[in-house]
Amino acid sequence: MSTRAKPALYRKLPSVDELARVPELAALVAEEGPSAVTDAARVVLSRLRHEISHGVLDSDSQLELALSGLAGSVARQLRHDLRYSLRPVINATGVILHTNLGRAPIAASALEHIRESAAAYSNLEFDLESGERGKRDVHVDRLFRRLLDHVSEHIGTATPAAQPSQASQPRPAISTIVVNNNAAAVLLALNTLAEGGEVIVSRGELVEIGGSFRIPDVMAKSNAILREVGTTNRTRIADYERAISEKTQLLLRVHRSNFQITGFTQQPSVEELVGLARKRNVPLVEDLGSGALFDLRSIGVSDEPGVLDSLRAGVDVVTYSGDKLLGGPQAGLLSGRADLIAGMRANSLFRALRVDKLTYAALEATLLAYVKRDHDAIPALRMMRLSKEEIGKRAEAIAERIGTEKLSVTAIDGESVIGGGAAPSAVLRTRLLAVTCKDLSADELAARLRASDPPIIARVDEGRVLLDLRTVFPDQDDVVAWALGRLAEN
Repeated sequence: MSTRAKPALYRKLPSVDELARVPELAALVAEEGPSAVTDAARVVLSRLRHEISHGVLDSDSQLELALSGLAGSVARQLRHDLRYSLRPVINATGVILHTNLGRAPIAASALEHIRESAAAYSNLEFDLESGERGKRDVHVDRLFRRLLDHVSEHIGTATPAAQPSQASQPRPAISTIVVNNNAAAVLLALNTLAEGGEVIVSRGELVEIGGSFRIPDVMAKSNAILREVGTTNRTRIADYERAISEKTQLLLRVHRSNFQITGFTQQPSVEELVGLARKRNVPLVEDLGSGALFDLRSIGVSDEPGVLDSLRAGVDVVTYSGDKLLGGPQAGLLSGRADLIAGMRANSLFRALRVDKLTYAALEATLLAYVKRDHDAIPALRMMRLSKEEIGKRAEAIAERIGTEKLSVTAIDGESVIGGGAAPSAVLRTRLLAVTCKDLSADELAARLRASDPPIIARVDEGRVLLDLRTVFPDQDDVVAWALGRLAEN
């Protein structure tokens, strides 16, 4: 198209105000307001100008066709502009605690408790009996005590080196506080118990997890001094013992949550570290990262330590996440000796890291499910407990409904993973839907599924799209089948 022809096409475009006032958009103006409709009209007209300038629209007939659909284009743009950015998706990856997809979906009871607590005032920090100000963490600490207090007899009485020994005192009860994530929990524990002093940790545990979270960096921010012992693959209890000095404030054990070291390796047991901590009167803190409150061995996972395992072994304070193996909202949890936890609660840093009423509501409902032993009420736990046979029946039902000469959908054996940095070597047997399309590559097919509404997130492996129904809610099966059916038709 000649340069002289472009001004003629530009002149045929309506103004933003003219477009926003067309009768076809009157209902949208009444519903969403004139400002939103005007903004959408401005974007649509800008897009047309761009297409004219780049020769995409280079004739009167093409422009007339575009102009005839302007009202529809504005309506679509408005829906796009006003749509939430944070959207629900269908997780068909088979990764139960998928960090990029929001980790653990929370229980229906947690959603209801959030609604009740958020829609009105609540007794978040108000003692209903005394009529005076209360503490917000009492709402969950009482439930953690029910779940954890029976292990209090195992907890030691080692104190920070700067404080007098309490070895002759009765063992304190278990207490728990909540901060916004596990990194914050580790930061608070280190700052409270070891600020200005040394923290001894194995070189093999100086981990980095997602989002560039590094243990040495967190330790530096806490104003504690890192004292590395051992080597990457082998650390002995004697290495810890030799490193203890008058500067030592804490022994730290960090769970290798997202990798394994295999081969020529050695690592002290928790029991050995507990014995050393008591012998040398130094607290032992364990960063579990994930941390389960149910027996993972019931689903065939035997190498992932749980919160109860660590506390029973005598660890003084355990830090763990709320939205991983616990199956609740994002939170950082610190459970352990009540006297040490009280010091963390009194730390001014605790206020900066504390969580709001919505997190407490979701966490309280999740913990109540544990108290009632209703593990299937917690979606992540229910997914972990699903058998291969249960998943297979659903996969085969979808495969039977879908499948044409163009689209192949078959059920095959596969593996799910827990994810979220938990049990990196553990796999759960499952059945997968393997999908291939004659006209589309696997990557293109996966992109089409992501573009569906709601988006469906799958895996691509060996030229196939794989969908694992372990992480798909049963009431979403029809949506998955419908999306696959659309691909078969197009």
